[in-house]
Amino acid sequence: MALLEINGVLLNVNTKGEGQPLLLIHGVGGDSTQVEIIAEPLSRQYQVIRLDCRGHGLSSKPAEYTLHDHVQDIIGIMDHFKLDSIYLLGVSMGSYIAQGVAIAVPERVSKLVLTVPKSNGLTPSIQRLMKDNEAELAGLNFHEVILKLLKYLTYDPETMIAHIDLFETKLTPAQFAAANKALENFDFRAQLPSVTAKTLVISGKHDGLNPPEEGRLCAQLILGAQFIEMQYSGHAPMYEEPALYLSTIQNFLTEQN
Repeated sequence: MALLEINGVLLNVNTKGEGQPLLLIHGVGGDSTQVEIIAEPLSRQYQVIRLDCRGHGLSSKPAEYTLHDHVQDIIGIMDHFKLDSIYLLGVSMGSYIAQGVAIAVPERVSKLVLTVPKSNGLTPSIQRLMKDNEAELAGLNFHEVILKLLKYLTYDPETMIAHIDLFETKLTPAQFAAANKALENFDFRAQLPSVTAKTLVISGKHDGLNPPEEGRLCAQLILGAQFIEMQYSGHAPMYEEPALYLSTIQNFLTEQN
């Protein structure tokens, strides 16, 4: 890992492997360790780049920032490494950022993987889910809230308790609030038809955060995009069906354009 100054903040960035650059973007409240499960095997074939997004992990934590800032950070990383064209994979929040990058610099993203995405949102998905179930969650701390919500987040909650950290956060309440604030009121629906990257969209059938219909809409709006609904997954298919998820990604990335 290395701290790079990008757009006036320090971003914690890790690179491993050689070959076609593949940039991985994690979900809200987490960090680059969320995608380590695929980073390691993919680094045998690609130059895998992963980061802690601003406001997360070991990166700088401004009091306020936006989704546009996240998008510009990814472009800044591409500029830092002098990458003319990349493969880009984003998970949840990372998929929103990835959409923004593919819209902003379509000529620099040749393949795009959107995992458990949505194309628009007035509020962050986790805040919506908490609001929808506020009576059941009253008086609980954040860990207890996630335990209660696990049935909406995963196909098999009992198994996924071992990975509950995926849905929790090490951020302070103020930092987590800033991270969620950055995701409010985005809408890429009108711009997604301009994406030129060969695109794969993956949703989990049992995802209560970003349901499959959200991923299907993303795929419908991007010309030629493939859509896959994983049958035994919720919001964490790379952990719920790891072998199938990884092989699906690998097959897509190695396909000829």
